Amino acid sequence: MALRSKTIKKGLERAPHRALLYATGIPRSEMDKPFIGVATSFTDIIPGHVGMRDLERFIEKGVHTGGGYPFFFGIPGICDGIAMGHKGMHYSLASRELIADMVETVAEAHQLDGLVLLTNCDKITPGMLMAAARLNIPSIVVTAGPMLAGHYRGRRLNLTSDTFEAVGKYKKGLIKDDELQSLELCACPGGGSCQGMYTANTMACITESLGMSLPGCATAPAVLANKKRIAFESGRRIVALIKKNVTPRKIMTGNAFKNAITVDLALGGSTNTVLHIPAVAYEAGIKLPLEVFDELSIRTPHIANMIPGGTYYMEDLDYAGGIPAVLSRLKSLLNASPTVSGKDIIEIADGADVSDDDVIRPLDKAYHKEGGIAILKGNLAPEGAVVKQTAVSKGMMKFEGTARVFNSEEDGMKAILNGSIKAGDVVVIRYEGPKGGPGMREMLSPTSAIAGMGLSESVALITDGRFSGGTRGPCIGHVSPEAMEGGPIAVLRNGDRIKIDIPKRKLEVLISADEIKKRLAVWKQPEPKIKHGYLARYARLVSSAGSGAIMSDK
Repeated sequence: MALRSKTIKKGLERAPHRALLYATGIPRSEMDKPFIGVATSFTDIIPGHVGMRDLERFIEKGVHTGGGYPFFFGIPGICDGIAMGHKGMHYSLASRELIADMVETVAEAHQLDGLVLLTNCDKITPGMLMAAARLNIPSIVVTAGPMLAGHYRGRRLNLTSDTFEAVGKYKKGLIKDDELQSLELCACPGGGSCQGMYTANTMACITESLGMSLPGCATAPAVLANKKRIAFESGRRIVALIKKNVTPRKIMTGNAFKNAITVDLALGGSTNTVLHIPAVAYEAGIKLPLEVFDELSIRTPHIANMIPGGTYYMEDLDYAGGIPAVLSRLKSLLNASPTVSGKDIIEIADGADVSDDDVIRPLDKAYHKEGGIAILKGNLAPEGAVVKQTAVSKGMMKFEGTARVFNSEEDGMKAILNGSIKAGDVVVIRYEGPKGGPGMREMLSPTSAIAGMGLSESVALITDGRFSGGTRGPCIGHVSPEAMEGGPIAVLRNGDRIKIDIPKRKLEVLISADEIKKRLAVWKQPEPKIKHGYLARYARLVSSAGSGAIMSDK
């Protein structure tokens, strides 16, 4: 077993290095063991991460049991829900690149032999996966698990429907102060990532489907003992991966990415995966064009009706058999691919049982014939746009309306809440892309306000920003090229007619090509919204949403 850590602990010239290592308290008897970095994103401001101290203990026990020696180091996290709707959301997507860079920096500086990546929420998980693919040293991911459902007056609650959408309901007079306050207290009852197929849980399911976490990890609730057992086994397993030299690029193959996208589509996952999966693939040296999502969506039935678009919670999915059970349903659509467990993904599928045929339906009884995500193109989005089609009602799959154009999320939100958006409108929020935002802010506040005010069956929203996994309704994001790059969305005007046809994958403004060309000829790029600090640098280096919003070093 060739250990990278020999670089910092073997040979006469490494006497100072050994002295510093002994200063940490490591016993002499442990120096020859594999050095395992445990990248932990514990913080006490993110519900999905507050329980990680317990998981750290069990990972540590597992590493020692397996014959390794663990070193913990911290990775920052942002709660997208808390960052939503204000300046903080500019930093969320941009933090993904920082997280990948930090894991790379610590692992390379200390020549760690392997990594356990303890993560949970929206941008932390893809950032960790990007680092694993980039470093290509043995790695295993532990996602900390979903939150249990809230309860109030005999019904189950979740973050989006019962808090974000409650804002619109309150503005419309449908609920009063006492109910709003009760929802605030009850919707999120404790630790864990938000209860539905939002971005955090979607990415956890993708991580397991990629083969980078142990079976059952994605859906095991944060507060249950099974999550601790998975953490322990992950700590033990990383040592075996090092001994066998099983590296991430041996796991995250082209087949693995297609499997993960297939599971994502079957679950009706967050549209943010269209940013994150290509970014992870890029780090693994695999090209994954946007069109792959649509090609797989057409042949992948939607078999799990998860909130926010559906009715089931993550705990329901776990009790029904979790991702292994989903894999068993999808077996005919999957490709053989190894996993960190030592089993092929097909073996995992073969060994799984589905305990609830409505939570995870058979393919011939799917909720929808196609998967969760559709890629739209047209003269408004020449390089593509993204919609979660399984969260759109049948009556809104085709829609034509009048553009109401806003140059920021804040302006759009004001118009929605003051009642100036009417049935038949298409709310257009631009200059919120990776460059224009900067940081491609999520639009959960405006989309939830539209739903809460009862307009989701008569109003559409289009943006070059992105949506939370909690978004439902006819909301189209990732419009590329974005407005800041001079995409057609930059020259839309109030009153333009916009046509959406999701079945035909079309997104068009009903004006001529010559008119678009004339408008673009006189368009001038606006001043950046943020001119200093990390976000200014990010805006200069980030690519379009259509390529995963990556910061290329080429």
